[in-house]
Parts: sequence; C-alpha cells; structure tokens
Amino acid sequence: MTPLPPKNVIVVLLDSLNRHLVGAYGSDEFETPNLDRLAARSVRFTRHHTGSLPCMPARHDILVGALDFLWRPWGSIEIWEDAITYSLRKAGVTSMLVSDHPHLFEAGGENYHTDFTAWQYSRGHEGDPWKTRPDPSWVGAPALPAKPARYPMPYDESRTWFREEEDFPGPHTMASAATWLREAAGHHDRFFLFVDEFDPHEPFDTPERWATKYDDDWGGERIIWPPYVVGAIEKGVLTEREARHIRANYGAKLSMIDHHLGRVLDAVDELGLWDDTAFVLCTDHGHYLGERDAFGKPPMPIHREMGHIPLLVSWPGVEPGECDALTTSVDIHATIADVFDVTPDHRTHGRSLAPLVTGEVDGVRDHLLTGIWGQGVHVVDAETKYGRAPVTDNAPLVMWSNRWSTMPVHAFPTLKLPRPDRRATLDFFGDVPVIRQPFAPGDPVPFWGARPPTESVLYDLDGDPMETANLAGSTREKEAIDLLRAALEEADAPKEQYERLGI
Repeated sequence: MTPLPPKNVIVVLLDSLNRHLVGAYGSDEFETPNLDRLAARSVRFTRHHTGSLPCMPARHDILVGALDFLWRPWGSIEIWEDAITYSLRKAGVTSMLVSDHPHLFEAGGENYHTDFTAWQYSRGHEGDPWKTRPDPSWVGAPALPAKPARYPMPYDESRTWFREEEDFPGPHTMASAATWLREAAGHHDRFFLFVDEFDPHEPFDTPERWATKYDDDWGGERIIWPPYVVGAIEKGVLTEREARHIRANYGAKLSMIDHHLGRVLDAVDELGLWDDTAFVLCTDHGHYLGERDAFGKPPMPIHREMGHIPLLVSWPGVEPGECDALTTSVDIHATIADVFDVTPDHRTHGRSLAPLVTGEVDGVRDHLLTGIWGQGVHVVDAETKYGRAPVTDNAPLVMWSNRWSTMPVHAFPTLKLPRPDRRATLDFFGDVPVIRQPFAPGDPVPFWGARPPTESVLYDLDGDPMETANLAGSTREKEAIDLLRAALEEADAPKEQYERLGI
C-alpha cells in the first residue's frame, strides 16, 4: 500500500556538504552523529548529483526547478519564472525561510525570499556586510585571533562580535529553525520550512571546543579561508601541514553544524512531525579539501568530490533504506510541487522523488546535466560521467537575463562585472522577451567564464567510481557526445552551448 503524501515539507540545505565525509555515507574522518541519526530514519540516495553550480545557481535549481547554468552564471529569479513559494502562497501553504546565507540578500539573490510567508536572517556569515568596525571590547569573542582573509572580508569585523557559540550564524540559524517549529508550525494547516544553512562553507571558523577537535597540535594562526586552486601543494600555495590543517578546520565546522542540526531534529521529535512531514537534507555542492591536490571550487571538471552529493529523505510511512536511482537538484523542487499538488507556470527540469521514496518506481530519469556557466558541461547516466570542455576560445559565450544581477565580488571591489551592451538582442522564454548578451573572445566576462577547463573527462562510474582513469579520446567518447547532445536538446539549451562545446 502506497503511503499517503506528507502534509508538510522541511528542507535543510547545508552548504558545501561533502558526501564522502558524512558518516552515513561511509566516512569515519569527522563526527556527524546527527546527520547519521537522520540517515537512520531516511531513504539514503546514493546517485544524487549537482545540477547548476555554485551557490545561487544551485538554489535556483531547488527553489525554481529550472537548470540555471546553461543560460546564466548567477542571478535572481527572473520575470519568466517563479519560486515554488509563489505557487505555495496561491495554494494557501505557509512557507518559512530561516537562513544565514548572505548571497540570498545581495545582488544576484535578492528576491528568492520575497514569496516566503516569512523569513528570518541570522547575520554575520562570510560576506554579509553586517558591521562596519570590530567590537571595540572584544570581550568574550571566542578563539580569536584567526588568520583573516587574504583580501578584506566583512567577516573580519563580524567575527569579533560573536561572544559565544550561540552567536555564530550557523548555531543561531539552527536554533531559530527549531524555535519556529515549536512556536509556529502547529498553527498552520500545512507548511514548508526551508533552512538554508551556509555552514560548513568557509570561513572554517569555530569556537574553541570545535576548533582544536581535529588538529590540536597546530601552532600557528588558524587558517579559516581556504585557497581556490588546483595543484595547491604542487605549486607551493600550501604546505602539506597547512593542507591538513584546513581540512581539519572544515571538519570542525562540519561537526559543529551537525551538532546544532540536532536541535532541529529534537524539535521534530518532540512535535511528532515525522508522522506527517517529509524531511529533506541536501546540499548545493561539495568542496575540494586536498583531493586531487585541489582546494575550494576552482576551474576544473566537476569530479565526484564536488558533484556527487548527499541526499537524505525521511518520508512518513516509508521505512529507511537506500535508493540508487539517478537524481539531481531540480528534482527536489519537483518533489515539493508534488507534495503540495501545485504546478509551476514556467518550464522546469525536475522529476518528483516521491515515487522513488515510496517504492512505486525504480527510476525517474536516465541522465542529468550538471555544470557551471562558462565552464564545461557534464552529462551523467547510470554508467558514465562525461564532462565536455569548451573548444577553442570558449565561444560563443552568451548570458540570458532580464534582471542582470551578477554575483558581487567583495574581495575584489574594483572588479567590474560586464553589463549588457549594444550587441544584446531579445530572445524569448515562452512568450517573455529576454535579453541575450553575447561575449566575444577577449571581452570581460563574468569570472566563471574567464578560465574554463581545457580537458574533457570521461569516467566509467561502475568500474572506476573514484574517477581516476580518463577515457576521453577513446571509442566511448562518441557515445558520450551523443548522450550530451540529446540531454541538451531535452533541456532546450541555447544553441550557443552546442557551438562552444564543439558538438
């Protein structure tokens, strides 16, 4: 008998959550007891992959349901589409956003919160422009000093105002989410709670009880800002000891936010919400921490550490287990729409996870697309991953947007991101005119497109799950190109994508 659909949905997104470092996915490097606790009552997805990267494009996938990276690098909800919360509002469903994610409240992310019934923002994380000077007393600021960012960041001032662990944005966000569940959830007929938690994203900064947990013999200033680089040790950007230290600091951040995730799970326990509420734990992407001698999210193919991500789904009436079906980020949007029986008016690319979770079907898709605008485009199926690098001059490169809000770059205030110019034309999303801006070789471009990878990669995921043997150039590549072309056609991708990829 198929379980009844959930009444409510809770989605918790932990930013930069590495699947291969979570206990429920087989790791014992860092402690993640609450993620493991949730996994013990969930369907654990084993072939879940990114869609659009990085941070805001991934949230666009989840909240809007349409792949972002084929059309633009980073941006707000466009006028031809709506967030799922718009549909929920029309359907009478209460929606709540609890977040410390600064990109949601700056240019390029500034309207994702507007259709939530209500929202709460915990201040002070990473680039959040919260304070204009350090706390003059520094009384109680835990674990100072930490090595500041290479370039000035708002966090350098914000950090000094955290007097205790509860003041750090991650713990504060989780406490706020638990409070909302206890004080408000029961007053609404149906609700959608989205906890957009920026931890364990950098800065990898934690109070003392966490900061030394995995590296208690470090003698220098704590390095909380990882470099974004390929060949970190080979190029001398980091020593091996510094690399281990940064990885340990990520682990400290991971264990800290896992601990405070427990407060949300406790609230769900106390209120008995497991009986009528779906609980989804997801991420936007991973983060290189020395694997392949890479750190951060540098320009390179999307390897497993970045693109093969965790997904846990607890569903009323469904026993915990494992699902090896192929899924991706836009499928979370489709699942929310399915649960609340709403249908977006714009084009979407997701498939509901509900029939997978309940066991009605074994799969909902044969392949998926993932990538970063201006970089390579990847197609993944049950057996292979193919990342196609741009050819020649990474041209023609085109950006589609009517809002034209691109990511602010706090560390480089003199960097001017390009505006549309006289080469722009109007194209259409459905019946809605949209600015289509081409870029020529040598133009300033949004920085994702400035240094694209030059190497295509092809991996046999069954025979080589660690992605060590690149089969690009072999006889198997033609079949992979055919699959990529078909996937782009299915997504209705811009024609320029085919040209820049040489297919």
